[in-house]
Amino acid sequence: MNRFTTWSVMPELAAPTDLRFEHHPADRPVVGIGTATPRLSWRVAAAPDDYAQARYEIEINRGGETEMHAAASGEQILVAWPGVPLEAREQATVRVRVGDTASWSDWSAPAVVEAGLLGAADWTARLVSPREIGAIGQAAPIVSGEIDLPGEVVKARLYATAHGLYVARINGARVGDEQLAPGWTAYQFRLRYQTHDVTDLVRTGTNRLEILLGNGWFRGRLGFQGRHAVYGDRLAALAQLEVTTADGTVHVLNTDGGWTARESRIVADDLYDGQSTDLRRDDSFLALQETRPASGTTAVDVLDADLSLLVAPDGPPVRITEVLPAVSVTASPRSKTLIDFGQNLVGWVRLKVRGGAEGDVITVRHAEVLEDRELGVRPLRTAKATDTYVLAGPAEVTLEPELTFHGFRYAEVTGVADFEAEAVVVGSDLRRTGWFESSHDLLNRFHDNVVWGMRGNFVDVPTDCPQRDERLGWTGDIQVFSPTASFLFDTAGFLGNWLADLAAEQQKDGSVPYVIPDVIRRPGQATAAWGDAATIVPWVLYQRTGDRDLLERQLPSMRGWVDKMAALAGPGLLWAGGFQFGDWLDPTAPPEDPFRAKADPDVIATAHLARSAEIVSLAAEVAGDADAAREYGELAAKVRAAFGREYVTPGGRVLSDAATTYALALQWALLPDAEQRRHAGNRLVDLVRASGFRISTGFVGTPLMTDALADTGHADLAYRLLLQTGCPSWLYPVTMGATTVWERWDSMLPDGSINPGEMTSFNHYALGAVADWLHRRVAGLAPGSPGYQLIEVRPLPNPRLTSASATHLTPYGEASVAWERSGGELRLTVVVPVGATADVRVPGQDQDQGVRHGRHEWRVPDPYASAGGTTAASTIRQLMDHEPSWDRLVSAAREAGVAADEAALADRLMRFFDAPAATVVEAATADGFIPGADRFRALYETPEE
Repeated sequence: MNRFTTWSVMPELAAPTDLRFEHHPADRPVVGIGTATPRLSWRVAAAPDDYAQARYEIEINRGGETEMHAAASGEQILVAWPGVPLEAREQATVRVRVGDTASWSDWSAPAVVEAGLLGAADWTARLVSPREIGAIGQAAPIVSGEIDLPGEVVKARLYATAHGLYVARINGARVGDEQLAPGWTAYQFRLRYQTHDVTDLVRTGTNRLEILLGNGWFRGRLGFQGRHAVYGDRLAALAQLEVTTADGTVHVLNTDGGWTARESRIVADDLYDGQSTDLRRDDSFLALQETRPASGTTAVDVLDADLSLLVAPDGPPVRITEVLPAVSVTASPRSKTLIDFGQNLVGWVRLKVRGGAEGDVITVRHAEVLEDRELGVRPLRTAKATDTYVLAGPAEVTLEPELTFHGFRYAEVTGVADFEAEAVVVGSDLRRTGWFESSHDLLNRFHDNVVWGMRGNFVDVPTDCPQRDERLGWTGDIQVFSPTASFLFDTAGFLGNWLADLAAEQQKDGSVPYVIPDVIRRPGQATAAWGDAATIVPWVLYQRTGDRDLLERQLPSMRGWVDKMAALAGPGLLWAGGFQFGDWLDPTAPPEDPFRAKADPDVIATAHLARSAEIVSLAAEVAGDADAAREYGELAAKVRAAFGREYVTPGGRVLSDAATTYALALQWALLPDAEQRRHAGNRLVDLVRASGFRISTGFVGTPLMTDALADTGHADLAYRLLLQTGCPSWLYPVTMGATTVWERWDSMLPDGSINPGEMTSFNHYALGAVADWLHRRVAGLAPGSPGYQLIEVRPLPNPRLTSASATHLTPYGEASVAWERSGGELRLTVVVPVGATADVRVPGQDQDQGVRHGRHEWRVPDPYASAGGTTAASTIRQLMDHEPSWDRLVSAAREAGVAADEAALADRLMRFFDAPAATVVEAATADGFIPGADRFRALYETPEE
C-alpha cells in the first residue's frame, strides 16, 4: 500500500472565511436576525499539516465601539455570542481570527449582522385589512400608505408580513427578491416577518408604500379535502417602514387606520388553480399618481392580532433560483401549442407576447407529463394549474404570475401565436452543499432527479408534491428523506423552522399531525414513521450540523411523541391495531389501495417505537439529562425484547415475511441473537431474488434496503437492486425519461400511460432517500461525529462501477471522497477540511486509518479486478446470483412465453432456490405443466455464439 499527501508546499494558516450567524451565511449582511445572541461559525480554508485550532478572537464593532473577546478553544461551529446581547435593530460588524499555540491567522473579512424586531413591543404597526374589497372570490387588493421625508435618507428598513401572500413596492419599485412571502408556517402559532434594507428605494419628499395581497396558504384552497380559508377569511398586511435621515431622526410609516386599499389587476389567485390577470386594469404606481385621488379606493380596518406570534426567519426565503429556456414548441394532436422545458420543475411560465388585441385572452395550462401527446392533467386531481391574462393591446408585454406556482415540465399556451417562453424556477434558496458522481450514467441522472425533486418540494415547507391539490408538509416523507436533504443542501434553518412548527402543532397528548403545518386538524393523529419525524429529523440535523441547541429545543417534542407511542403500545410495549399508513405505496399495493402493503403495520409501528426511544435516549444524553437518557434507553431495550418475542421466530423469520420488516429489524438492532440476524439477512436476500432483483418496498422500507443488504454481507445484491432498470426500480423512471423522482415506482406505466391511482405525482422525493446511501456507502462520505468533525470514509466499490465520488460542504469546509478502478488498481482520494479528521477504511483492508486535514491518496490492488469471471452454479440461487446466466435464463423464458419478465420468473423459482441449477427449467415450468417448457429448455441450453 502507498499513501501520500499531495501538498506540494506547506500551506500557511489562512484567515477564517464563510462566517455564519446561526445558520445564515454572512456573505452579505444578515439583516433582521431573530436572536439577540447569534451564534457564530467559520471555516479555515488551509493550514499547516500540524495545525489544530487552540484559540480564537472575535472582534465586535457596534455603534463605533470595538470590543475584543478571546477564548482558548478549538470550537469554530455555532460558537456562543461572546458580547452583550444585541438590541432590536442594532447592527454589529464582526471579525474573527484563529490560532494554534504558536501563531495567529489574519483577520477574516468583516461580516455584518443586524437584529430584527425582537419582541411585540418593538412593533408600532398594526395589522390592516381592506374594508370593502378583497373578499374571497374578489380581485387581489393593494393596501397603500405614504410618508414625507424632510431630509437626506441614510438608512431605511421595512419590516413586513401578511395574512396571505404579500408583495411590497416603494415608489413603484419592488421590495426584495423574495417570492411567496411571508411563506407558510403554523400561522395560529408562528407568523414570520421579513426585514428589508430599502435604503435605495426611499427618497426625500413623498414616498408611497404599496402592498399587494394574495390568498396563498392563508386563505386559498389548501389540502386535498377542498378547504378554503383554513387560517382566516380576511387578507391583511403588517408593515413598519423606519427611515433614518441625515439629522439622526427616525421617521416611521406604519400600517394603521389611515391606509387605503384598492383592487389590483389580479382578478383571481390561488396556489392550486393559478392566477388570472386583466391587464386592462391599470393598478400601477404611475397611474395612481396621475389620477390622484385614486378612484376605487376604500378604507382599511385595523384587526386585532397577537404580535407576540411574530418570528424572524431561520432559513432563506423562496426566491427565483433559475430560469430555463424552452426546449421545444410543438403542436399536439388537438392542435394545441405545447412547450417542453426539458425538466420537471416548480415555478411558472414567463411569456413575452406581442401583437395581440385588447381583450385577447391568453391561457397557460401546466402538467408534469404528456399522455397521448397531450397534457397529462389527471394527476393534478382538482387543481386547475392555469394562468390567464387579458391583454390591454398590441404592445409587447411580459406576462408572469406573482401569487401562485406550479409543478410542471410542459405548458399549453392558447390565445397567442407570437411569443417567447421561459420557465422561472422557484424554491427556498438553499445553498447547495452536496454532490455525487459515478461511472454509471443512469445513476447520475437519478441523483440529478433527486436534487430537482428536492428543489421543487422545498418551497418554504418540505412538501410531498408541488403540483396537485395537496402540496402538504407530510411528516413521513421528510422523515425518510432528511439525511439526503441535509447532505445535498444546507437545510439547518429550513428544517429547524419546520420543526418549530411541528412542536407548536403537536397535540397535548404528544400526537404528531400527519402534515406540518397541520391543515388536516384531526385529533389523535398518531401513525408510525410519520410521527417519528419528531425524533428522527432533529437527530439527523444534529448529526449533520452539530447544532446541540436545536436538539435541546426539540427534546420536549421528541419525548412527547415517544410517550404517546408507548401509551398506545400499552404494558406489552407492542404498538398494535389502529390506523397506520404502513409501508406506504408498496409496489404490490393496488393503485386504488396504497395502504395494502405486504409489511405488517404492527411490526412497523413497534419497530419505530424502539428506534425513536433510542434516539430520545441519545438526545437526552447530549442535552445532559442523564435520568431521561436512562429512562428512554431502558424503554428502547424493553421494546426490542417485546418485538423479538412477538414478531421474530427463533430462526430469524420476521412476521409478514416482507423485505421492509427484515430491513427494519436488521438496521435497528431488533434481532437480539446473532444467528437470528444471519438468517434474517439471508431471508432478505432471498426476497430480493424472488422479486427478480426489483424493489419491493414502499416509503418506510426503501431507505433501509441497500444498507440492510450491504451490512449483512450482500453488497453485490445491494448494487444489483440499486442499478436495476426493470419496473419497479429506482432507475426505471430514468429509462422512461423522468427528470424528478416519482411518487410511485410506476407513476408512468411501461406503455407510456399514467398510473390510474390517485397518488400519481411525478415529483415526490421520498423514494429518492436512497441517495443517502450513494453518499455514505457508494462514495463513502459520512459523518462520524456531529457536524462532521470526524468524517467516516468507508467506500463500498463494486465491479458494476469503475468510479464514484461525493463532495460535501461540511460545517468545517469541503470534504470529498473519490475512488476509481483502472488497470488492476484502485485509487482512493480523500480531502479533509481544516478542523476535522477522518477515519478511512481503504477497500480490501480491515482497519481504519486516521488522517488529519489535507488531501490524501491511497493506491491498492483492485479487489474487484477479476470479479464476475466464474459461471459455475450448483444451485438455482447461485445461478440467479450470476447475472449473465440469469439474464440468459430470463431471455429464454420470455421468448418461450414461460414468464413475462424476470420478476415473474423469479417468483416461480422462489421455492426452489436450493434445488440443483440443472433443474431450473423444471422449477420454472412446474415440472412441465406450464406451456412452453420444451422451447424454454431448448432456448436456454443452446450455447451462446
